[in-house]
Amino acid sequence: MKSNAHPLKHLTTGRRGFLAGTAALGIGAGLSTHAIASHVTENETTDFSERDHDLPFIGTEETFSTRELMILNDRLFLEDTGLAELGPRRIGAMDKAGLNIQILSAHTPGVQNVKGKKGIDFAYRLNKLLVDGPMATYPGRFKAFATLPLQNPEASADELERTVREDGFLGCLTNGIIGKKFLDHPDFEPLLARTQALDVPIYIHPGLPPDEVFEIYYSNMRPEYQKEFQDQVLSISAYGWHQEVVTQCLRMITSGVFDRHPKLQIIIGHMGEGLPFFFERIVEKMSEVTKKSLDKPFEQYFHDNFWFTTSAFPQTELLNLLLKYISVDRVMFATDYPFADMKTQTDWFRGVALPREAKEKIAFRNAEKLFGIKV
Repeated sequence: MKSNAHPLKHLTTGRRGFLAGTAALGIGAGLSTHAIASHVTENETTDFSERDHDLPFIGTEETFSTRELMILNDRLFLEDTGLAELGPRRIGAMDKAGLNIQILSAHTPGVQNVKGKKGIDFAYRLNKLLVDGPMATYPGRFKAFATLPLQNPEASADELERTVREDGFLGCLTNGIIGKKFLDHPDFEPLLARTQALDVPIYIHPGLPPDEVFEIYYSNMRPEYQKEFQDQVLSISAYGWHQEVVTQCLRMITSGVFDRHPKLQIIIGHMGEGLPFFFERIVEKMSEVTKKSLDKPFEQYFHDNFWFTTSAFPQTELLNLLLKYISVDRVMFATDYPFADMKTQTDWFRGVALPREAKEKIAFRNAEKLFGIKV
């Protein structure tokens, strides 16, 4: 089997170019959207875009890369997207959209597949690049999630602590499956323990499936259509990697990660990666079989240990479904720049029919609370 089972380098639309029709949903518990909407009084304007034109925003899933990182991961086809631009072009797009802060994270898969000292050094350089570059040049406009050398969990824990304590990073971001292991694997206990001790979250972003998974699940498309890379797109942005994030989260609950680390916080994007659609069935079925193995009811972990972002899914019906199951206090705004247009996302959210208080929570206040930052 070839090691490079994902020849995406010929795609020109970027990893999220096929997201428009994807039914990515979310998870949670608490006040339903209908209950929230009922608190919009008759005296409030129905033109929510005008009412909320001054709404501040923190973007919690905003991607960057470098030419070196794109070469490492065979992603030079993304060079013209603005991934590596951390100056005027990005700031101009933020100003146009009214996005006050971007929380930067390295493009998937980062350096998490790079072994040994090379991976450790690469992660350090990427993190320092942000501190010495955009975070210094544009004070207050950029924050960051640490890139970690996840082939070495102990070194990852050390680099996370260094970035948090020395450079003011807000947590870390991982990209899907790590080799052939999820975060519930015992190898990652040092990282999970350190993350909880530092009181910062882990953002689980999707990643490319392993070659074996790709071959079994996605490589059965008609050969004559391979020039359009249908199976590769199906395995990532159209469907596959969203479902894999949900799988990883459910594994973390069932394997007792949050019983061992009850204060650990996990963030997932894309309106919950499809989880709200399955929420009631998952809770019903898994509650039956985990009563004796978990410290809390299965559903409670979603409310205590998970946060959700709106990245790349400016669809009100999906936000409504997310808020049906999860409190508005655990939803945060994100754009998924540069793979989604920032202004499209902020314009959409300004027009959503929610009370001003609820929209402020999603747009920036929940992020302020979780990360300890201020717009």
